[in-house]
Amino acid sequence: MRTLRRSVPDGAVKPRPKGVVSKTMYGMLAEFDDPEHLIEAAKKAHEAGYRKMDAFTPFPVHGLDEAIGFEGTKLPLLVLIGGLLGAIGGFALQSYGMGIDYPLNVGGRPLFSWPLWIPITFELTILSAVIAAVFGMLALNGLPQPYHPVFSAENFDMASRSHFFLCIEAADANYDSAETRRFLESMQPRSISEVEK
Repeated sequence: MRTLRRSVPDGAVKPRPKGVVSKTMYGMLAEFDDPEHLIEAAKKAHEAGYRKMDAFTPFPVHGLDEAIGFEGTKLPLLVLIGGLLGAIGGFALQSYGMGIDYPLNVGGRPLFSWPLWIPITFELTILSAVIAAVFGMLALNGLPQPYHPVFSAENFDMASRSHFFLCIEAADANYDSAETRRFLESMQPRSISEVEK
């Protein structure tokens, strides 16, 4: 059986099937003038089925995380686990040290005198929870990140001063360069730029 192939002339760009991402493309970045316009654009993008997107603003914008479909964080669970491990570790260390390894009878107290161990157990709970919070936050945010592809986009230096940006990533299943550009243009941003990795 013979398969027929449609030949593409030399120098012509082969069309990319929808959902197939160029290895050099990170996404498309739209620049907006105000936070209300950005929130409206993010809601429309989420309704259109885009899931891999991010917003960049000079200050926190109320409602933006819900608009882009942000679904909470695992950080509280990490802090709880860190605190529990600290409490268990602190209590176990004191139990072993004062009750098994080096038992010392002071004033006729029992060897397993747990009320004495509450302050250190509490302090290790707090210490472990704080350490889990700091390192968990850094890990979940992907930090430290000295470079991000959007840093090279035109006018992105204004994201920390006065402009608002919405980036739809090329890794999104619905991303198609031409269709995504048309979609973003329909929301009348100040500018649209393609971001390369």
